[in-house]
Amino acid sequence: MKHLMYQFLYFPEDKSGYVPAAFEFLIMLILCIVVFTVFRKISKRQEMKSKELEARILSEKNNTNNQQNI
Repeated sequence: MKHLMYQFLYFPEDKSGYVPAAFEFLIMLILCIVVFTVFRKISKRQEMKSKELEARILSEKNNTNNQQNI
């Protein structure tokens, strides 16, 4: 049973086998950072649009309230 559990823990004698894994990890890390940055920019843009919309709605609401009070 122990033999089956530790079969996937293979550490090669030749350490050059780690180079492709390190290269792939580096590529994935860079892609994750790029995607995260793009999401933050999109989120910031949407936040600004929603704040503008909220301000416009509040100003229209205040204008209608002022017109009704007159």
